[in-house]
Amino acid sequence: MTTAQAQSAPVPAAKRPRGAPVHARLILAVICVSYFMVILDNSIVFTGLPQIRSDMGFSETGLSWITNAYVLVFGGLLLLGARAGDLFGHRRVFLFSLVVFSLTSLLVGAAQTQWWLIGARALQGVGAAVLAPSALSLLTRSFAEGPARNRAMAAYSAVAGLGAALGLVVGGLVADLISWRAGFFLNVPVGTVLTVLAARFLPETERRHGRFDVAGALLATLGSSALVLGIVDAADFGWTAPATLVPLVAGVAMLGTFVRVERRAAQPIVPLRLFADRERSGAYVTRMLYMGAMMGFFFFTAQFLQSVYHWTPLQAGLAFLPMTLANFVLAVQVPRLLGRVRRPLVLLSGVALTTAGMVWLSRLDLHTPYLTGVALPMVLIGAGQGLALAPMTSSGVDGVAPEDAGAGAGLVNTVHQIGSALSLSVLTALAAAVSTGHTAADIATRSATALTGSAVLLALAVGAVLVLIVPARATTHDERSL
Repeated sequence: MTTAQAQSAPVPAAKRPRGAPVHARLILAVICVSYFMVILDNSIVFTGLPQIRSDMGFSETGLSWITNAYVLVFGGLLLLGARAGDLFGHRRVFLFSLVVFSLTSLLVGAAQTQWWLIGARALQGVGAAVLAPSALSLLTRSFAEGPARNRAMAAYSAVAGLGAALGLVVGGLVADLISWRAGFFLNVPVGTVLTVLAARFLPETERRHGRFDVAGALLATLGSSALVLGIVDAADFGWTAPATLVPLVAGVAMLGTFVRVERRAAQPIVPLRLFADRERSGAYVTRMLYMGAMMGFFFFTAQFLQSVYHWTPLQAGLAFLPMTLANFVLAVQVPRLLGRVRRPLVLLSGVALTTAGMVWLSRLDLHTPYLTGVALPMVLIGAGQGLALAPMTSSGVDGVAPEDAGAGAGLVNTVHQIGSALSLSVLTALAAAVSTGHTAADIATRSATALTGSAVLLALAVGAVLVLIVPARATTHDERSL
């Protein structure tokens, strides 16, 4: 096995914003805060779901589309967004995406009907699809592989974990004191400030000649959307109903066509050579399974806390603090750990800890006490996430050639979002099949079922690390020692 270890070239001075000294910490801060805003909106809605269901009359499966509309468009267009950064410059499209994300957040907060809310969330996903890969590409091209990038990647990954957890607290706070809408309105002033700072300080990357692989982007987005639609419909119509089978078959067919198109495309949106590296492929599989499990965790646990414990949105958001604190404490130690322990072992420890916590949490029932049945499992889950995300991200982007930097960053985020949407659809279908209605007992049973499914996904992620990543990294280490 061979692994390209090309380092990102430093950005030429001519490409930097004129008159703006580039400070590494400020670059990292702008990138991390912008990505924090994207991840925050992935979770900020969770603590407001009971309010949204009551205000707009969503069904249980319909409610999942508030999340899926965002993550599906986000994941499906990420590759196109990454390609846009390669062609037009990552700083330029980063600024564009901040404006789009802020304006569509305003539309989400102003939504008055179900279709308006779901449609606005989908449009918000467009902005996120351009922002996320541009942010990661700017990071990888601003910090060379090694200790500097490890520290930057640890900060970036900590933001991913903390953004998801703190989104629940922020969402709960504003939903309790004002409305679930207020969390989205907050994006407008934050996005405005970030746009000004990014225009002033972020370096531009060189533009590359080429064209968009529109066919590939459409097939990836429509194929994954069709799969999610079929899985969601299975909860309402059954797995053998035409409403379920037709989109499932169409989704598989479109994704198969997508692979064939990418093989023949002169400038594919997903260069298949990215999968040639065993460790990188293992990181993609692990991330898809891991983030899918975590999406189910946030979605169902937030509803359990409010519907079974009858807590307010703020109380439910604060209930995730044990996870947030554990995440932060471990995440800041990751750069030091990576200097002493091989990366796959740190990743394996993190995924295994998360799995143990999820198995524990899946024992939920109507009489589960918060401290021993929810808070303590959350500590394990948070600690595991703090350890896992940085090495998982690094394994997905290290060794990517400069000309594939955008596609590599886009693919990392794509498997994250598509895995989240597909897994949430599967978990929602499993939970809906157990019982119906909205009583506390029903929600407790559905939550336990879904979290058991999340534990299974995490166990598969452990297997992926052991089978794909650990042997690949061991081989690379042996080759370097010769």
